[in-house]
Amino acid sequence: MRISFGLAWQAGHWLLPVALGAKLLAGAATGAVLLATNAALALLLAGTPTVERLMDALPVLLAVAAGGVARSVLSSVGDAANGKLAPRIDRAATVKLLERAVHVELVIIKNAEFRNLMSAAARGALSARMVTTYAIALVEALTGLIAAAGVLTVLHPALMPLMVVVTVPSAWGAVRMARARFTSMKRWTELQRQLETLSGLLIDSSPAEEVRAHRAGGFLLHHYQRLARLSEAEQARLARLEARTTLLSDGVAGVARLAMYGVLGALLVSGSVQMAVAGTVVIAIRSGTAHLTSLVSAVNDLYEQGLFVQDWKQACDRAEAEAIKGGTIELTSPPEQIFVRDLWFTYPNNEQPSVSGVNLTVRRGEIVALVGENGSGKTTLAKLMVGLYMPQSGAVWWDGHTTAEVNRASLYDHVALVAQDFVQWPFTARVNVTIGRSTRPPDPVSLHTSAEFGRAHEVVDRLDAGWDTLLAPEFLGGTMLSGGQWQRIGLARAHYRDAAVVIFDEPTAALDPRAEIEVFERVSDLANEGRAVVLVTHRMASVRRADRIYVLDRGEVIEQGTHDKLMALNGRYAELYTLQASQHQDPVSPRS
Repeated sequence: MRISFGLAWQAGHWLLPVALGAKLLAGAATGAVLLATNAALALLLAGTPTVERLMDALPVLLAVAAGGVARSVLSSVGDAANGKLAPRIDRAATVKLLERAVHVELVIIKNAEFRNLMSAAARGALSARMVTTYAIALVEALTGLIAAAGVLTVLHPALMPLMVVVTVPSAWGAVRMARARFTSMKRWTELQRQLETLSGLLIDSSPAEEVRAHRAGGFLLHHYQRLARLSEAEQARLARLEARTTLLSDGVAGVARLAMYGVLGALLVSGSVQMAVAGTVVIAIRSGTAHLTSLVSAVNDLYEQGLFVQDWKQACDRAEAEAIKGGTIELTSPPEQIFVRDLWFTYPNNEQPSVSGVNLTVRRGEIVALVGENGSGKTTLAKLMVGLYMPQSGAVWWDGHTTAEVNRASLYDHVALVAQDFVQWPFTARVNVTIGRSTRPPDPVSLHTSAEFGRAHEVVDRLDAGWDTLLAPEFLGGTMLSGGQWQRIGLARAHYRDAAVVIFDEPTAALDPRAEIEVFERVSDLANEGRAVVLVTHRMASVRRADRIYVLDRGEVIEQGTHDKLMALNGRYAELYTLQASQHQDPVSPRS
């Protein structure tokens, strides 16, 4: 409640005290209504009913009616304030989580344990609004229950302890089940994520072609059903536990309720209470029971949702602790040279290092190629060079400062990245290019130049709405692009960023040979303009014009030099280059 109320105050300020105050007064009105009811019954039951007696009781009856109306109005005011406050809390909690998540170190955001925590936290962000809603309902229920218990105490002290006995078993059962459901959810978070993944594979458009062509639907459905049965078994276990708990708590509460009415009957028979008091007690018990039901429900929901809010808080704290770290040095100008010295990096939970003792140099105006077979560490090294990953040992120097010493936000200002699996933003074609510099207003001249660089203008010219076409077929009016078309958009985006250091990670994987040749000519143009270009690829023919080529194997640089030098060395590079070249030179055998 403390966490949620803090969010509520940030999101709504006066709305929270208004909602709480209105519900508090609504609950307190219950006591006033009961006392007025007792006074009215005392007048009406004091003797034989007459018109005069009814007229004497009329002011008190009007007070009862006014109290009921006031209670309803106050409760409605509280509901209205909470209705306005709840979505604000939802937004505040979600934004706070996302603000921290977007700054988490890249290597952590991909960690399975952290992903599970973030999945639970996403629900916790929604639970924050529910905690506030249930807490506000709890205030009214608790105040009403206290009011009813107070009236019972005033009428006869022996009745109030029995109402407490009725309350405790139900509250115990609610808290016990809330804890059980929360523990189960925590234990099965990974299972739920797997079910969501399998469901997405069966429904989403991206894997749809292969699912159908390879008839993988049955395989995926089989595994979904297997995991779903595990989930069903856990839910059945919870249902059995809830049935036993409810039976026990309701049984004890029922005995207490029977004892309460028994005591009331004995008091009435013995003459300890008058008939008017007995009538008021019955109404108070009914009112108290209704408030008790609301109280137990609110406590149950509040406790359960509160546990998820704690997950949200834990995720926010973890994300803050795992935020991108860096120094205070601001890079106000692009680097002249990048030096990598004795660099080591191992992914979490991996034993073998992905980068082992690497040394290399990149200068402005040069094209440096990182080549090697899949898994050789090329992409990991490129990300280390631009501060997306931080090494466990060694350093990456940007001129006279290491990536650990500089403010990495200022470092990223000088970096453009074109990855093979770059993001296909669900926005217009214009935004998909200009998002490369989202912090400044779009520049039509730069957009045109960048589109020509990546040949993206050829794609945009064919779109119905040109640059204003939505590139998201999952939304109404959206258009689907091919892989090659998207790659041209991605190249234009990187050029629009106008960064001094450009990382091309398999940039031409989806392009035809003619387009690939043109792209590498443009890459050469970028170097001629004074940019440092790092080319990550397994296509050896693409790196012939690189100033230096580094050949990686299992995270180590095993060869380096120009194309001619490496061919003369007749080592791994020459072997791979010759192998790839022979694949394109083999004659096609005619059909017999």
